Parts: sequence; C-alpha cells; structure tokens
Amino acid sequence: MNNEFFDALELLESEKGIAKEYMIEKVEAALMTAYKKEAAGQENVRIAIDPEKRRVKMYMQRTVVEEVTDPECEISLEDAREIKKRIKVGDVIEKEIKPKAFGRIPAQTAKMVIIQGIREAERGKMIQEYEEKKEDILTARVRLIDPKTGNAILELGKNQFTLTRAEMLPQDNFVAGDHIRVYVMEVKKESRGPIVMISRTHPGLVRRLFEREVPEIQDGTVLIHSVAREAGSRTKIAVYSKDENVDPIGACIGVKGLRKQSITSELGGEKIDIVKYSEDAAEFIEAALSPATVLSVAVAEDKSCRVLVAPDQLSLAIGREGQNARLAARLTGYKIDIKAAL
Repeated sequence: MNNEFFDALELLESEKGIAKEYMIEKVEAALMTAYKKEAAGQENVRIAIDPEKRRVKMYMQRTVVEEVTDPECEISLEDAREIKKRIKVGDVIEKEIKPKAFGRIPAQTAKMVIIQGIREAERGKMIQEYEEKKEDILTARVRLIDPKTGNAILELGKNQFTLTRAEMLPQDNFVAGDHIRVYVMEVKKESRGPIVMISRTHPGLVRRLFEREVPEIQDGTVLIHSVAREAGSRTKIAVYSKDENVDPIGACIGVKGLRKQSITSELGGEKIDIVKYSEDAAEFIEAALSPATVLSVAVAEDKSCRVLVAPDQLSLAIGREGQNARLAARLTGYKIDIKAAL
C-alpha cells in the first residue's frame, strides 16, 4: 500500500468523479475480508486508511474484562491500564499490529476494489446518462451487421448498443458506417452493466422526429395528441394548434412538404397521415379515417362507433387488409365499425 494507491484514489476522484471517501470505505472492507481469510476468521481487527498521511494501519481490538476467558479477544483490566490508565471494564482497547501473513494481499485487494469501483462508477454514469435519454432519440453509427441474426451493433461515443432485427423497419438495410436514429425504449440495470433497449419501430420515434423537425411543436404552438403506427408501412399522427391562426397540419407538412418528406425519408419511405385532432369524437374519428370521405359517425358511450361511408369509399376507409381502420381505431381509442350506406 504505497503512494501509487493514494495517487490512484485522487485520480479516480478528479477524472471519474468517484469520491475518495467512497473508495476508502470499499478498500477497508475488502482488506478486512482478506485479513479474516488469512487469519482464520479472526474478527477483532480494525483497518484504518488515512489519505492525508498516506498510510494504512491495522489494529487488534480487545475488550476489557475482569477475568479473561479468551486472550485473543479480551484483556484484563489490570493489563489494559498499563496501556491506558483511564479505562474501564467493557471498553475496547486497540493495539497496532503488522501481521506477517498479510504479504501482498493488501495491494492486490486494493487494486481489485479500485477496478471494481471504476466499473461501478462507469455503469452508474451510463445508467444515469441513458435514463435521461429514455423516450428520446439517439443518433448512432452502425459498427457492423451480424450476418447470422441481422442485428446491428451501434456505436455512440465509447458505448455500444444492439439494435435487433425485430426492432428495425422491414426496409432498413444498413451498412457499417451509416448514421441512424433510434428511439430509447428502456434502460435495464443488469449485473454485467446497463442494457439500453432501442427501436426504430416504436411509435415514439415518429413523435420525436416531428418534435425535432417542426418548430411550432418545439415552441408549444402545435401539439401531438396521439400516434398510431404499423412500422415500415404507415403511421397516423393527430395534431392540433393552440393558436387558431396556425394550421397544425400545414406546420407538420412544411413548405412544399419538406418537413414531412424529411421524416418519411428517415423512416425508409413509410407513409404518414397527418390528421387534425378534435375534442368532438365524431369529428376526430372522421378525420382519422382519411383519406376516405365519411358520411356520418354515430358514437356510443362504450368508446365504440358506427361509421357510414359511400359504397365507393368503403374499401378506402377500411384500407388494405384493414390497415386504415385499424390505425384510426388506435389513434382515436374507439372501436370503429364501418358500413356502406344503402
């Protein structure tokens, strides 16, 4: 336990933000464990690390008693008073010891504890950093594509993440070096370190892309009410404006459609329907079923509704394999029954 040990503690505190007191506490506990193994489980010792004087000391502790039954742990009052005059039965007296059996264990143990402390601190910082990014977007670089699983290994700074094939869009065809945007779903705390769960199929990705692309959403003028998505194919997003002079759909589309096109391009050509949210359920459902033209909407109290459309609009309202009606139902929260008017 030389100066290098204390230099390392100071370096950890200044560069990695690990408090010196925290590491000293860990090292003391580890040295105690190491000593007990060497000393066949002997308990009555105390290890003290003094960073100011840069020294480590070990003390044998014995309890002052009237009659000694265990010399390893007890000392008579008479013998104790030869060491310290003002002492009484029940007090604990300490004597510094330098055990020969300790050998290289202190330095090895301290090194192991420091390495573990660095890992814990780095995991803690990573967890905190990505917890703050939860439900937000990260831009990462593709390091490689696993040929067996199709998973993408992504790099962000010194950290690596796995984007599974299941969380990619069907049209995603990345190569090493690509920079892509992913949505942080969750940060799991595992024993080997945090696992950041990321996705390109989550509806939150579309929401965050619009929030970044549309200034009127950033300043709070336009708000996103809900998003319904079948990743890689089609998304419906409902928006509304707090300012009657601002068209929420126009704001999201942008001049010559550039804002919407930018997001569609990021999503590999995924179609996006932008509809206007209304507190009137019938109006909202009608808008959600666009591009079909709706004749009437009858809303029930059980969050269901019956929609009538012209016969030539029925297939458009339902959509291919029911997609349009399915997304409208998710967007509005209503069970939608679509019928052709007679």
